[in-house]
Amino acid sequence: MNLAKIEELKNRLNTLRPLNETELRRLRDEFITENTYDSNAIEGSALTLRETALILQEGVTIAEKPIKDHLDAIGHKDAFDYILSLTDTSAALSERVIKDIHSLVLMNDPPNRGVYRKVPVIIIGASHTPPQPYLIQVQMETLISDYGIMKLDRHIIRAVAEFHLRFESIHPFIDGNGRTGRLILNFELIKAGLLPINIKFTDRRKYFDCFENYNNSKQADKLIDLIAGYESEELQRYIGILEGRERQNG
Repeated sequence: MNLAKIEELKNRLNTLRPLNETELRRLRDEFITENTYDSNAIEGSALTLRETALILQEGVTIAEKPIKDHLDAIGHKDAFDYILSLTDTSAALSERVIKDIHSLVLMNDPPNRGVYRKVPVIIIGASHTPPQPYLIQVQMETLISDYGIMKLDRHIIRAVAEFHLRFESIHPFIDGNGRTGRLILNFELIKAGLLPINIKFTDRRKYFDCFENYNNSKQADKLIDLIAGYESEELQRYIGILEGRERQNG
């Protein structure tokens, strides 16, 4: 994916008259619902997109679905709202921010919210074994420091893709790493003036393959391409909406 094309689309979007607050809120609510569904489905949630919408938008309880899935949906939405509030303040990515995002994501598991894991873990089916618990703190500090440097000399999509791959390799929390990592990814894209992306449940195989490729080669190109493809689609969708509105208004 040509990242220069992303910048062209971003600049084109910035020349168009923005949506009003009501229009923006509607599109954002739709995106958060879809993103909550897909991100949780990747992690095994049994909720459908419609059920996710009913829970988030109408407060409905789906009787035949686990309470954990309900809490995961609510927690993910709260975490997305949290990162949106942070982008308004230009907050930097830090361990505190990461732990706060995780604390919202893992609302169904109070003892482990926002706390680095204290036990070793094995990711079933993966070729990589995450570091021992005593290494997590220093590896997270190093990752955040390295990321600050990466952002200075490469496109944000390249930098955040490598951050995401390394974050998931560290697997700092006992649960909720994938959802937290994808929220961090969107936090950084929004701060860079891009649109948040939604990695689809239907693309989960391609997404997981990005981690296997990185673990074997230390190359982030597959995830860079995946993120850039989603970003291009989102930018073109918004441009289409705004240009259509301008044509209607003459």
